[in-house]
Amino acid sequence: MEQSMRDFFLFLAKNKALTKAAKKYGLKFGASRFVAGEDIDQAVAAIRKLNEEGLVVTIDYLGEFVDNKEEADYMADNCIQAIRAIGREKLKSQLSLKLTSLGMDISDEVIMNNMRRVLDAAKEENIFVTIDMEDYERCGKTIEIFKNLKKEYDNVGTVIQAYLYRTEKDIEDLNDYHPNLRLVKGAYKESQEVAFPVKADVDENFKKIIGMHLMNGNYTAIASHDEAIINWTKEFVKENNIPNDQFEFQMLFGIRDELQRRLVKEGYKMRVYVPYGTDWYGYFMRRLAERPANVAFVAKGMISK
Repeated sequence: MEQSMRDFFLFLAKNKALTKAAKKYGLKFGASRFVAGEDIDQAVAAIRKLNEEGLVVTIDYLGEFVDNKEEADYMADNCIQAIRAIGREKLKSQLSLKLTSLGMDISDEVIMNNMRRVLDAAKEENIFVTIDMEDYERCGKTIEIFKNLKKEYDNVGTVIQAYLYRTEKDIEDLNDYHPNLRLVKGAYKESQEVAFPVKADVDENFKKIIGMHLMNGNYTAIASHDEAIINWTKEFVKENNIPNDQFEFQMLFGIRDELQRRLVKEGYKMRVYVPYGTDWYGYFMRRLAERPANVAFVAKGMISK
């Protein structure tokens, strides 16, 4: 039943008609739990509050699968606006973005031009930028774009997904770049030809790549709400004398808030992924797909209104 529900919400996440309707009608039906707002001012207010509680942030202007240059340029402009706001307000925040939102599916020229515009602005403000990983079809190209940008910029990292078979080799290949990587389990629906179909295997691969990347001496962001993974990481770093400033934990805005604050009290760096914008629908559907508890929360909120 749980897998069927997950598949259903992942299917809805790709529905263009529903995405268009969601943009029109705004953050309703519980989405505001997971999305900080529709504009940068609302996002800044959310970040400031998190910073005051000892949490650091990565902000994401939501959008994906852009198919024309004008919209891709507009998305890049919004990323730059977010960077300037972070710098102006002196917020403890980085930036996350999706390459499909900046034109990866349009042309190499469009995506590279927009990424350089964003990274140049981020460099001026001393802000780190993480390239989010998307579906398997775009994984290889995302890594190649990251490698090319890493030759020019120090302030860029990317994401590696534990549920893909290729991941261990990707960690090995990227080591020469000494990358700052966010390691995740993975949230897209993929064929068992390319991804582990069993959760236990994903968990084991997740632990493996966390250990590999840390032992390579690279900065590691462990993005998970799974306490078993978090506790395993705590033990691993202690056993291997890895300093706390070589890694951080990351979680999504609106999920496991108490755990986030507990980790801060324990002395760990805890970064919250804070999305905002009108193109929130696909992101919201993937959050519902991840945990049945999220669906229950939204249903309760709709009934109480």
